[in-house]
Amino acid sequence: MQPILEIKNIETYYDLIYAIRGVSLAVMPGSITAILGNNGAGKSTILKTVMGLIEDQPDKGTIEFEGRRIDGWDTEKIVRLGISFVPEGREVFEELTVRENLAMGAYTRRDRSAVEEDCRRVYRYFPVLREREKQWAGTLSGGEQQMLAIGRALMSRPKLLLLDEPSLGLSPLLVKEIFRIICTINEQGVTILLVEQNARMALSVADTGLILESGRFVMKGRSEDLMNDKDVREFYMGIRSEASAKGYQRWKRKKAWR
Repeated sequence: MQPILEIKNIETYYDLIYAIRGVSLAVMPGSITAILGNNGAGKSTILKTVMGLIEDQPDKGTIEFEGRRIDGWDTEKIVRLGISFVPEGREVFEELTVRENLAMGAYTRRDRSAVEEDCRRVYRYFPVLREREKQWAGTLSGGEQQMLAIGRALMSRPKLLLLDEPSLGLSPLLVKEIFRIICTINEQGVTILLVEQNARMALSVADTGLILESGRFVMKGRSEDLMNDKDVREFYMGIRSEASAKGYQRWKRKKAWR
């Protein structure tokens, strides 16, 4: 089986500072793939580079979607091809209603009747959005805005959904609900590439996990293997024993791969 998304040795920089250095990964159709790492590791930059949101990037390397090279494409063209993005911080249109936000997610489509059906499908995923349909998005709670951001992304009928920190700022109960819906969306045939700091939750739903440090992947594997890895449990899931800063640096050098 061929990857739905394949990234090969991409390098992305802001001004003169490299954020991503020689990153490669393959996302298989129908899977959930999780990229884990601390703040500033470059996780969001990978997703933004895939979506064409950073001008003239990647500086090096290639990005292929369903075998077609898309690096350097405009974002709108990438969305039309079948990739949607839920950014960190939700970025809903605060002065538009819930329904208008969902309509914005379908702006590349012309099949109006199918758009209506997809809107109803989003409401089935997130019943609270139906209740808030005429409410301004800026008045929603953080959890409701996250649901709206995911629903808006689904309105373009993506084959691949990129999620950037979906648990950020949410209560533990809402985090569980959001991840339950992510699993449901995946079961409906949408491949998911997930960036997340909550390693425990991300690995609990993902098939494959990759750990990013300072713009490079330092570890990858099946999620269940990473969940049981002593170092991952200690440094990313908060299950500590006698860790030290020096031990952490030795672990990163030991696990480094390109």
